[in-house]
Amino acid sequence: MKLSKWSYTKRYNIKAQFDVFPNSVVIFRQIKDYYFVYTVNWSFSDPVVSKTVLEEMERLLNKELDTLESYSRRKFFKNESE
Repeated sequence: MKLSKWSYTKRYNIKAQFDVFPNSVVIFRQIKDYYFVYTVNWSFSDPVVSKTVLEEMERLLNKELDTLESYSRRKFFKNESE
């Protein structure tokens, strides 16, 4: 999966689209120093979005915005790997 395009929206949210889900718009919000999926405006013409796919979307966007290190250190991720 690749990040096709992204842009800032009102209140510093980010709107993004991915090549595997070209008709669905993903809204990200910032928490601390990284971004997470807030909502997906999913299109019936795209495949179903799974939790694994959402995590990949977060990783790709944070890599693009150079916040991947903060994303990798988040509390949830630390609890998950223990």
